[in-house]
Amino acid sequence: MVLKVGLRRFALEAGFAEMGVCRPDAIPQAAARLTEFVAAGRHGQMGWMGERMGWRGDPTALWPEARSVVMLAESYTPEHDPLEVLSHPDRAAISVYAQGRDYHDVVKARLKVVGRWLIEQAPGAQIKVFVDTAPVMEKPLAQAAGLGWQGKHTNLLGRDLGNWVFLGAIFTTVELEPDAPEVSHCGSCTACLDICPTAAFPAPYQLDARRCISYLTIEHKGSVPEDLRGLMGNRIYGCDDCLAVCPWNKFAVSARDVRLAARDDLKAPALADLAGLDDTAFRARFSGSPVKRIGRDRFVRNVLYAIGNSGLPALADVARPLMADPDPAVADAAGWAVAQIQPS
Repeated sequence: MVLKVGLRRFALEAGFAEMGVCRPDAIPQAAARLTEFVAAGRHGQMGWMGERMGWRGDPTALWPEARSVVMLAESYTPEHDPLEVLSHPDRAAISVYAQGRDYHDVVKARLKVVGRWLIEQAPGAQIKVFVDTAPVMEKPLAQAAGLGWQGKHTNLLGRDLGNWVFLGAIFTTVELEPDAPEVSHCGSCTACLDICPTAAFPAPYQLDARRCISYLTIEHKGSVPEDLRGLMGNRIYGCDDCLAVCPWNKFAVSARDVRLAARDDLKAPALADLAGLDDTAFRARFSGSPVKRIGRDRFVRNVLYAIGNSGLPALADVARPLMADPDPAVADAAGWAVAQIQPS
């Protein structure tokens, strides 16, 4: 118990907003939910979700020697209303989490600092740290560790955290006393379900990724189905709608790490500027950002959908040259955008 208290104190001093502990075998129900999700095809093109499902649903299979899972939350609560940009059709909406430095780098570095402290206090102990880098179901583990619960939008939220959080996990061979799991406190609220532009939630606590704008703009390869393009608005990377309306955010912990703060050039960039990026310019502009991961072609495809939804005649001239783009999805998106703004 003394070790756990010291670990929590050190983790908070290191910059994490909260810490909790659970056993590796604490999420047996998660495996069943994942199986149903994949069987229904709701994972879309994310084939990796169907791989190593045994590890995802049972962390003891991932690393049998682990005795405890330390879950840590890092806050990235925005300073301003992230939905305000949606009222500016000439501007691009980039998800809050992607407006600063890549959280994978920030959170993983901090996890290693906390992990080294644990090893120093418990000689002979072993650790493994994860931030979206292995088949680990961070949200169910975080709920089992008492950090919060998976809301009706399927994201983790907590009474003291809100839902603007990154999660990291430290698997360790050290035996630590587990915390009590959290239960849902969503009550009758359906704000997150009601605001979804594409009706991506078949039911509370369920997500069909194939209709989720975050999935469509980041994970979906090729052209987005036409019936969904008009619903994407000017969201070109991710979507914050369901997170932004959660009433528990009034208790949200403020972001601590300045590296996660929004870059001025990513808060509401002009669509006209983004559409003209070639691969070199794209890589330079989004260096150190999660946006870089999707590549220029998918990014510009998304920008063109936003241009098509803008209704601004001047932006048709921006899209038109891209109808000859070498990438088929970009060329298709450019043609669609022009047709939306200037229908024949």
